[in-house]
Amino acid sequence: MPLHPGLSAEVQLTVSDADTAIAVGSGTVPVLATPRVIALCEETSVKAMEDDLEPGTTTVGMRVQLDHLAPTAVGQTVSCEATLESCQGRRVTFTVSVNDARGLVAAGKITRVVVDTERFLEKANG
Repeated sequence: MPLHPGLSAEVQLTVSDADTAIAVGSGTVPVLATPRVIALCEETSVKAMEDDLEPGTTTVGMRVQLDHLAPTAVGQTVSCEATLESCQGRRVTFTVSVNDARGLVAAGKITRVVVDTERFLEKANG
């Protein structure tokens, strides 16, 4: 089934000590780390396409444009939504947003590229 705008997914995460800026080395405070927010957005965009990719293909990250707007403490739950906004050739771009009980935590766009898995790994292993 071909990819098409409108595909979407949602993933929730309860913030643990392993998800904090201290744990991932991106800061000195025990709140949800920006790199972890990015990983959550990537995970959600991948989930949105998982049933629609052609056999033997996958997607790889190309661009992340994200504003991390508010802190989230350990123990709080965040919910990420990703919606496929556009398909341009092999490039797929998602609108993503992350919210917690207080509101918007992060928002932006994730661009991924559809690749042939075997050829991609051959190229990576040179």
